[in-house]
Amino acid sequence: MNNSIIAPSVLNANFLNLKDEITAIEKGGAGLVHLDIMDGHFVPNISFGPGISALIGKATTLPLDCHLMISNPELFVEEFARIGSHYITVQAESTWHLDRILNRIRELGAKPAVSINPATPIENIQWILDLVDMVLVMSVNPGFGGQSLIPYCLDKIRKLREMKPNLDIEIDGGIKLDNILDAKKAGANIFVVGSAIFKTDSPETTCKKFVEKVR
Repeated sequence: MNNSIIAPSVLNANFLNLKDEITAIEKGGAGLVHLDIMDGHFVPNISFGPGISALIGKATTLPLDCHLMISNPELFVEEFARIGSHYITVQAESTWHLDRILNRIRELGAKPAVSINPATPIENIQWILDLVDMVLVMSVNPGFGGQSLIPYCLDKIRKLREMKPNLDIEIDGGIKLDNILDAKKAGANIFVVGSAIFKTDSPETTCKKFVEKVR
């Protein structure tokens, strides 16, 4: 298994002060910047697109972890590859041609990843696990920050870790200081944290606490 990584989600950051917020998580030891891309169609919320993502990429030396919670992701993977995304994650439920789009992401020079919603069985992606560098297990229903972790999603991570011992497994949703070790014990090694970092008085200090917790 790879090292544990904290990937703060800027969806919960103060966008009027975004550069400082990103600097804070860099100083706090974050390993990735997680970008939640939402279209108001696949999920019931709208966030931002490749333009803002490109600006975020210019504001940080951290790799970009782009999670496309959008319909028809095949229409946008080239744009997100062009801005230098490290991971491009597509929802398994968002496309009929998952094999094709994952191969295309790798052709474009990014690391392909797949995400599954809480109610989606692990078995739905078992045949494409050799095509991805990471699986993102959603532990809340996607669309909004600040939700509570759905406990059965940890069982999905345990099963996935058994299926693919060396895979990077990311968890996103409801991760707090008091449950992150449960997620790590289940088998996750990349942890998306949003409001639990950015809605505190010192995102830098809080990010350090998360990094130390999973070290």
